[in-house]
Amino acid sequence: MINMKKSLILALLLTGGLSFMACEDDRDDNPVLTDATEFVLNQPEYTSQVIDLEHSESLTFTVASQPNYGFPVAVEYTLQLSTSGTFTTSVAEAEEVDTLVADYISLDPVQSTTLTPTAEAFNKALVQLNKWEETDVPATVEVTVRVQAEVVHGGHPIVSNEVVLDVAPYYVMLKDADPEMWYLVGGCIGSSAWGNSPDAIGTGLVPMGVVKDAEYDKKTGAGKVVYTGYFPANAEFKIVRTPGDWNNYVWCGDGVGKAQIRIGGDDPGNIQLADAGYYTINIDGQAMTCDIVKLESEPTLYQEMLITGDFDEWAASAPMTAVNTGVEKNHVWSYVIDATAGPTTAKFLQSGWSVNWGSTTFPYGIGVGNGPNIPVAQGKWLVIFNDIDGTYGFFPL
Repeated sequence: MINMKKSLILALLLTGGLSFMACEDDRDDNPVLTDATEFVLNQPEYTSQVIDLEHSESLTFTVASQPNYGFPVAVEYTLQLSTSGTFTTSVAEAEEVDTLVADYISLDPVQSTTLTPTAEAFNKALVQLNKWEETDVPATVEVTVRVQAEVVHGGHPIVSNEVVLDVAPYYVMLKDADPEMWYLVGGCIGSSAWGNSPDAIGTGLVPMGVVKDAEYDKKTGAGKVVYTGYFPANAEFKIVRTPGDWNNYVWCGDGVGKAQIRIGGDDPGNIQLADAGYYTINIDGQAMTCDIVKLESEPTLYQEMLITGDFDEWAASAPMTAVNTGVEKNHVWSYVIDATAGPTTAKFLQSGWSVNWGSTTFPYGIGVGNGPNIPVAQGKWLVIFNDIDGTYGFFPL
């Protein structure tokens, strides 16, 4: 369906253990990993219409069932796109060998039989594949889609049948990816509504922030992100990478104050914090680690937060909205900036300019005391600001 608005380790250990026993005992009844022979990608209902990528939120593709490898194993699924209808050379292969010309591109793999790439990622992949300039983007283009499945860390790839759809792409300037965000959601986060959808950012979903001097993957934006805030006693929450997806790349709980990554499979539960207090959560999106540390001291608690800039002629009186309304101590604030008429600037402040935060980066950054004006690109933006560490993010509306 398309929205037009906007025990992996255990399985691998079992596989390894079974292989080991096969070497030791050589029993005929040991399971053997075999090549799958059939793998079906379902035809989405929306392929009968032209998909407007610029005004769509995401696309959904499903496979009929996991390929049969002889016994249950962890499988990774990769969506592949082609505008020529051929799948001979990938963009990744062409980048390694200058004489090769790519005819297809692969999106990020997931461990779920339901693949839901954002329309933005789908469109960007098409621009990258075809190397379109601003005047080259066609009004519509036919895209052939297939899915490749393979055993995690075990190979044995197999590709599905192909599905054809018509899309209306749009031009985007290819640049290094913005830092990849992760989002907190739960009974003590934001409005405490467990709202996990793109339009819940700033209410049910609270984004984390970038880390000073951290490096982010130029293609995926993966890297280190941080969140510091107040958590009540017996707090329960999760941390998701993609709003709307509860199954893939979700930090869940395996004990008090601990977290484990979920990539498909059963839900292990919520992250739990028994003691009330301030905690800092650090996630490394490349190493896939999550650390939760309790703070020894309490930060300054502000009763209000203001925002100003060229967008309001530096009136210094626009109140931001408290985001963490479900807890007694809020440090996260939001505000909508309408810069559709052109680029603008912004700073966060306290009344009378007693304290203010600014920086030079967009859409994510770390505001510092008496820092420079934040450059805000043309568009309509939901800005989220954390007054403890100064992290901020601008999210398109």
